[in-house]
Amino acid sequence: MATVSPPWSYALQLPHDPRAPGIARTTLRTVLAAHGLAELAVTAELVASELLTNAHLHTQGPYALRLRLADSGRLRVGVWDADPKVPPGFGGSPGVLGDVPPGAEHGRGLRLVRACADAWGVQVLRELGVSKGGKLLWAECGHGTVA
Repeated sequence: MATVSPPWSYALQLPHDPRAPGIARTTLRTVLAAHGLAELAVTAELVASELLTNAHLHTQGPYALRLRLADSGRLRVGVWDADPKVPPGFGGSPGVLGDVPPGAEHGRGLRLVRACADAWGVQVLRELGVSKGGKLLWAECGHGTVA
């Protein structure tokens, strides 16, 4: 008899603290292991790490990690923050992320996300209240995706 796993999602609220991205990565690995998806951990952790670090570096307030199994069977990794500004190249159009000088210490994170994810996007949340405004950057990782 076939069994059907119920859909699931997790949200982890994080303070603006330099330890928060590490705590979120540990949580992500635990959630994937609990759902038998440990094989996605390497790619999902890279994607989450880049999105979480951007939220930490480019915003002043709290942020959140959101995980859910998408309808396609892929894992959707999302990071919410209160700043509605969308990073260049991460919106609805493919966009150019710009050149990164060879010695630069920043500027490669969203390239990595786009290279490792099956799909990516952004939702700008304009209404205050439950959503608290801001944006949600997301990327989906599937079983065939390898970092």
